Amino acid sequence: MKMKRLVSVLLAGALTLSLVACGSTPAPATETAPAADTATETTEEAAPAADTTEAEPAAEVTSDEPVTLTMWCIATEGDSNRHAYESAIAEMEEKYPNITLEWEAIENEAYKTKIAAAMESGEDLPDIFFTWSCAFLGDFVAKDRVYCLDDTLAQYKDELPESMLGNTTYDGKHYGVPTTMNIVALFANMDLLAEAGWDHVPVDYDELIQCCDDLVAAGIIPFGCAGGETWCVTEYLEPIIEKSIGADALNDIFLGRETYNNADVAKAVDTFQEMIDKGYFDPAGASLSNDEVKANFMAGRTAFYQNGTWNCADFANDAEFLPKVQVTEFPVIDSSKSKLGQLIGGHSDTLAVTASSPNAEVAAQYAAELGKLICHYGYLDGCGLPAWIPYGDTSAINPLTQSVAEICANADAYVLFGDTAMSAVDKDPYLDAVAKVYGKELDGQGFIDETSSAIR
Repeated sequence: MKMKRLVSVLLAGALTLSLVACGSTPAPATETAPAADTATETTEEAAPAADTTEAEPAAEVTSDEPVTLTMWCIATEGDSNRHAYESAIAEMEEKYPNITLEWEAIENEAYKTKIAAAMESGEDLPDIFFTWSCAFLGDFVAKDRVYCLDDTLAQYKDELPESMLGNTTYDGKHYGVPTTMNIVALFANMDLLAEAGWDHVPVDYDELIQCCDDLVAAGIIPFGCAGGETWCVTEYLEPIIEKSIGADALNDIFLGRETYNNADVAKAVDTFQEMIDKGYFDPAGASLSNDEVKANFMAGRTAFYQNGTWNCADFANDAEFLPKVQVTEFPVIDSSKSKLGQLIGGHSDTLAVTASSPNAEVAAQYAAELGKLICHYGYLDGCGLPAWIPYGDTSAINPLTQSVAEICANADAYVLFGDTAMSAVDKDPYLDAVAKVYGKELDGQGFIDETSSAIR
């Protein structure tokens, strides 16, 4: 029952990132995870079983009257979570025929713009909406646009550990239903690595550079990165910065306790650009979408792909590709400041309810139960690790997700994704600067100069 043990470790302590509430001014926290062996020792007796055949009895949506609810989310046709949403919604429709859910899925970047504009105006808001946690949701909470879920979530206390709610807790009140958690991981096509003479994924930075040099010499492009979607660039740059300056230092910057005016940050940015200059990145990626870059990786056009672990689902569903791919974390660059187990990511994907919903109480009950089901089906699909206590048969969890669970079980610290951790005021200039780094408009010094002056 190795997978059961790993899930127990995660639920009981290795994901203690959620123990620190976002507070009145939402911000991320460096999340220090206890050693995996200590957590295992504690949880083998105390943690809930992950292979229960039936879900625990739970609260139900209480309204018997016909109700129509609306929901916005990012589970588009090409999104890894689409199947989990469809399965969860179908189950809710069967269980609650009196409730009609009208839902709209919007592409990631367009969604951020749409939900922010709607929250600013307070008009035409859905009853339920997908959100990222911490500062992203916190900005909406600060505008009094979000319904408090304290009473609703109290009904699920035996199924949803309190430790999973910290990133959606503000001034001691709960405002979000977590679904799954993910980290940024490095995926490798082992067939392409073999063509360059490698039988293992590089274990340190020197090996990674040598491997990339060997790949280029063999006519193979090491990395693809979607320049058309700046969040994808952060999936490369943030791990490079973290593995150069350490999780605490990066988190202090995201928290605003320190500025970007840090010579080690500039050096990390220059490291990223050196990789670009050496031909490690597909030049066509500058104009490609993430879906196109991922498709190139799966088609064997690039050897590595660094992105969120929700991609495990799509990779595992391709029977021909799955045996070729392995997952790991980006290696340490400066071992005097960082170490393995310092990860970018954490609990972020969340459902919330608008305070102005005419059916807010019913929407809250519906969102809680829907979030639990999305977590369940997403976990089975390999779209992330669970925030809710797993139930049912989890024996068929794909090997990539199992590998991610092992990485997380040995985690030392987490720093939430930068564009989620930051407030809307800080996020945009940060992403603008990141885009300029990838486009070679800013070098390391230029990046810290621009971000230091633009971000409070």
